[in-house]
Amino acid sequence: MTGLNTILIVVGLFLAGGVYSFAKQGMPKGVVVLLLLASAMCLVAGVMRIQGLWD
Repeated sequence: MTGLNTILIVVGLFLAGGVYSFAKQGMPKGVVVLLLLASAMCLVAGVMRIQGLWD
């Protein structure tokens, strides 16, 4: 695992925590969905770099 993989996964998990928090606070659904998409993209990019699919 390189540094970029770790950063992408940590940022994705941080954003996922934000999704949970914002949903519990009753924030607008558009904000929650946008944050969810950003989280998913970070996590997928980090996993793809671990597997060597995206070099």
